[in-house]
Amino acid sequence: MPTVYKIIKFRASVGSVALIDHAARVVGKSRAEFILDAACEEARKVLADQIHFRLTAVQFKRFNEVLEAPLEDPDTTRRLLDTPAPWAC
Repeated sequence: MPTVYKIIKFRASVGSVALIDHAARVVGKSRAEFILDAACEEARKVLADQIHFRLTAVQFKRFNEVLEAPLEDPDTTRRLLDTPAPWAC
């Protein structure tokens, strides 16, 4: 399946553009590559922060029980695991 692209447009101050352009030149990237890489990295960090959570000892025990229980619908679970992560750019 071919990659589908969308255009992203936004305004930035002259100073911000100069800063981005300078950093992009330093790492040998175009402005668009630099911005997209930085945005995807930040998106990964934000989404990764959403997967860490704290549990009490009782909650952790129950959580492990659920993880160890047989799957109710293995086909649905397989489809979920085969679906690419939404933060994978």
